[in-house]
Amino acid sequence: MAFNFLTQELAIDLGTANTVIFQNDKIALDQPSIVAIDNHTNKCIAIGQKAKLMHERTNPGIKTVRPLRDGVIADFQAAEMMIRGFIREVNSKHKSLFAPNLKIVVGIPSGSTEVEIRAVRDSSEHAGGRDVYLIYEPMAAALGIGLDVEAPRGNMVVDIGGGTTEIAVISLGGIVQQDSIRVAGDVFTADIQTYLRQQHNIKAGETTAEKIKIAVGSVIPDLEEEPEPFVVRGPNLMTAHPVEATITYQEIAHCLDKSVARIEASILHVLEQTPPELYSDIVENGIFLSGGGAQLRGLARRLSEKVNIPFHVSEDPLRAVARGTCIALKNTANYSFLMR
Repeated sequence: MAFNFLTQELAIDLGTANTVIFQNDKIALDQPSIVAIDNHTNKCIAIGQKAKLMHERTNPGIKTVRPLRDGVIADFQAAEMMIRGFIREVNSKHKSLFAPNLKIVVGIPSGSTEVEIRAVRDSSEHAGGRDVYLIYEPMAAALGIGLDVEAPRGNMVVDIGGGTTEIAVISLGGIVQQDSIRVAGDVFTADIQTYLRQQHNIKAGETTAEKIKIAVGSVIPDLEEEPEPFVVRGPNLMTAHPVEATITYQEIAHCLDKSVARIEASILHVLEQTPPELYSDIVENGIFLSGGGAQLRGLARRLSEKVNIPFHVSEDPLRAVARGTCIALKNTANYSFLMR
């Protein structure tokens, strides 16, 4: 008598900014990676979107926690609460008498240490995972973009997430060269907050800076399609009186310049270390961009001009890692690069 119907397969992209869960090739959940906790009882009040609405708006009895920082688990207890809550949310759509056996594939940054890898595995197991596999995010991104990672050809992927930028050269089902730098979406948001403080004397929260990044985020000062300027309102740092400023995409391009330059340097460093045969494949195929940071206006153009290799933004870059994790879930028996 088989109990296969009790086995549930989930592909989880545990991101610094968003967590995406795929089930049966469909997105079962896409929520911000954030937890609201009661300070007195230490119990979870809300997760995901509900917790994000509370972020930076809480009273002293409630705290909002982002369990992942720089792509890895920074708060083990909050991460466990979050994963458990998300899995429960997915399971609530399938009523069953028994708790299902969970087979999970989770994406992790390629620069993770043994301790960080163990933290992800332990959190997943404590949240109910019976069979937990881990996959490096650039490998998952390559699968999600639709590249043949097991072919004897060189493919290069740059995945700009919330906490880390993962750069990897992939061939024959393995990562040949990689670099993982902690310059990504969160750093861009912090750059915008600093810029508003220094140039406009406005104190802005993380949520406002995030909205500016989405509305007028750019890395080059001359776009063909110019976005409408963003009006930001906040307290003046000196007087605390309400003030407003109009932010253009040129200003954002200027304020993100140094951070993007660090990503450029890292890409060039990985290319320097790449074997010549694989390098020629990369020049022929181009370099693929994925992750939320790939949506910054003008990024592919700026990187192409800097590196002299064409850059392509993948389709739906935000979910490339999640899609790749989903493909890996269906091929756990065949893919040797999955870690148990």
